Amino acid sequence: MIRQITDGPYINHPTYFLQSSFFPGDREMFFTSYRTGEAQLFEISLSGGETRQLTRGAPIHPYSAALHPDGTTLVVTRGAELWAIDRATLQERRIFTYPGAQLGECSISPDGEWLTAAFARQPARGLIVSRFDGAASSIIPFPRTVIHPQFHPLEPEWIEFSGDPAPRMHRVRRDGTGLECLYEHGNDEFLVHETFLGSTGDLVFTVWPHALRVMDWTTRAIRTIAEYNAWHIAPDRAGRRILCDTNHPDEGLQIIDAATGARRQLCLSGSSNQGSQWRKSSYALAEDFAQARHTLSWMENAVDTVYGPQHTHPHPSWSRDESLEALCQRRPHAVDQHGIDLRCPVRRDSQAGAMDLSQAGRQRLRTHDAAGKFVGAVLLAA
Repeated sequence: MIRQITDGPYINHPTYFLQSSFFPGDREMFFTSYRTGEAQLFEISLSGGETRQLTRGAPIHPYSAALHPDGTTLVVTRGAELWAIDRATLQERRIFTYPGAQLGECSISPDGEWLTAAFARQPARGLIVSRFDGAASSIIPFPRTVIHPQFHPLEPEWIEFSGDPAPRMHRVRRDGTGLECLYEHGNDEFLVHETFLGSTGDLVFTVWPHALRVMDWTTRAIRTIAEYNAWHIAPDRAGRRILCDTNHPDEGLQIIDAATGARRQLCLSGSSNQGSQWRKSSYALAEDFAQARHTLSWMENAVDTVYGPQHTHPHPSWSRDESLEALCQRRPHAVDQHGIDLRCPVRRDSQAGAMDLSQAGRQRLRTHDAAGKFVGAVLLAA
């Protein structure tokens, strides 16, 4: 069964796929919407469809929202600052500020005590680390662009992060010691979207577009899970299944068995999957961004056509009980092929195999596409 969740002539999308966009109980989810003219955070009831705006004022980093382990506090990035929002009262608290910097999305340690985020403050780059209560913070410099830092799920003193361009995978302790590259490689080996394989503590990553692999956190031994074009990857908590989208070719959403590499299709994505670099098997360099009239870091771009726009990618992620999956879809307009047309569906894992939009859903898409303004979300349940 497919249910549309949001609609309207504006962009809506869940948070970044390294986070779940669902609140505890999976009855509501939070998402970013541009319906006010700038990126703000909203929540929506998955049963009644009631929508509530959670942030106001200065726009948020559109992919920064992360739910604290307390289940009631959301953390977002605004420019050079990290903010905590109480879901019940909407009271906001500034946690951290780094004047003159641009911060990326944050990661919250499993115990909820620490936050980390990438920063760019020309010419400096690196990580910020802050206590959740704001009582202490530090800067960890790095000589290149940093993106997507993540706390280790079992050892919260460790942070894994991506360097851009190659080599990609690094780790450092939150006190700034122990900085090391986990795997040396050149730009012609396109490692992307690494994350932790659930509670195993190991790292799973894509060698785009050739293979899905896992690295032992302790020994650094690497094993190929599947020779497949897994794109954005989201392991379940146990580390047994990996939810992913695909591109070039787009074979929809897949669930891959982490032990055997066996996979099955959940549904077709219906996304436009934009970004010129995804047609290649190497990292974008300065000349690639110059050709696209952008700077080196996608985090600093208003619109990125090398790795994005990000809202054109499915970015699948699990619900809290792992029975639903959230993803973005952007279908091009019938006339304007570069117009924004976004859906943010939520799909249930089904033993029935591949599923696509219902006939009614496809008709609704055609109607709104022809009008050039359909943007929304659907819920798919088995």
